Amino acid sequence: MPYYIGDVIRDENKLVARTPERFRDSGIEVLIRTPVERIDMKESAVQLAGGSTIDYDILAIGTGTIPILPGIPGQDLEGVFTLKRLNDAIRIKSYIDMKPVRSAAIIGAGFISMEMCENLRLRGIETTIINMGNLPVTRWDPIFSKRAQEELDRNGVITLTGTKTESITRGNDGRLHLATTAGELAVDLLIIAIGVRPDARLAAEAGIPLGKTGAIQVDFSQKTPLENIYAVGDCCEVFNRVSMRWVHIPLGDIANKQGRVAGRNIGGAPILFPGIVAAQSFRLFDLEMAATGIDEREANQAGFHPVSTIVWGNAIAGAMPGNSPVGIKLIADRSTGKLLGAQAIGEAGAVSRVNTLSCALWAGLGLEEVAYLDLAYAPPFSPSWDPIHLAAQDLLKKL
Repeated sequence: MPYYIGDVIRDENKLVARTPERFRDSGIEVLIRTPVERIDMKESAVQLAGGSTIDYDILAIGTGTIPILPGIPGQDLEGVFTLKRLNDAIRIKSYIDMKPVRSAAIIGAGFISMEMCENLRLRGIETTIINMGNLPVTRWDPIFSKRAQEELDRNGVITLTGTKTESITRGNDGRLHLATTAGELAVDLLIIAIGVRPDARLAAEAGIPLGKTGAIQVDFSQKTPLENIYAVGDCCEVFNRVSMRWVHIPLGDIANKQGRVAGRNIGGAPILFPGIVAAQSFRLFDLEMAATGIDEREANQAGFHPVSTIVWGNAIAGAMPGNSPVGIKLIADRSTGKLLGAQAIGEAGAVSRVNTLSCALWAGLGLEEVAYLDLAYAPPFSPSWDPIHLAAQDLLKKL
């Protein structure tokens, strides 16, 4: 959706996987703009806004997430947006197209904020990040987060660190005036991107059990503990194969897989969803950033004894022209040598290497195996000893 706002994707219809009309052509009735007000477990029915009900034999819940708001005065003013659904992206783009938007601010510094920075700058909009922390994208190692901050600086993004927004007002000039702990900031557009939480309200009110994360509890078939009730997507938990814990990770690819698994089980073709290793990536101007598995904090919580290393290598063979550095961070368990997580950053090759390491995590490989993985070598694509090999061999020395 950020790329639609930035005019990289021009046609909003390309962001719609399947229209209501296509569903109906398949014999599936779709009700849009029709909120569900409650689930009646005794009557096996859902009550819709307006009082009508729909009976069910099997119910699947896919209510997604709710954007977290800071709870400050003015957060509901015109020109203040969150970005969660396609309609949000359409509203933001329409606002930019219709109004004289010369400047924008984003509250939050996660990877959605990073993608929005790039696309707002593509539209020539002066962009400011308001970050309560000191570095962006703190899912990544501080060394990599500092490199991300340098990329923001290089592309003219203003960053206010250690800054809290206290209120938003509409000034006499028609602009949004933000009172922050760093002073007042006037902008034409504000996006709040401080995170999301699972929308499990309907499930909780109906007595459907929630997990420790606050998301709906499911098993490997996407079934909740209650008979004939399934949950899929961002509203429910998913099993992390590395930490061996049920977690909440709201990502679209995970939601797609869970939906297919639930559909097959409901349709009589049983299948299990084996979990995730939490792979994710984003682009920040000329940088690729990617991560998979768990970090040191999560590893400690899961009972491991993490040890890590960061190695900078060449994305392609050093003798080749146009080479650029790529940084690899590996995290392993000190006592067993099991790979636990990986992160990468670079102008090229970061995402592909994290995808490789995701496969290693999926297979449960140890550092000894990762250190000598048989990877496709050719000078335009990697050195003979890939940065993955170098990082694994370096980390083995620390065990």
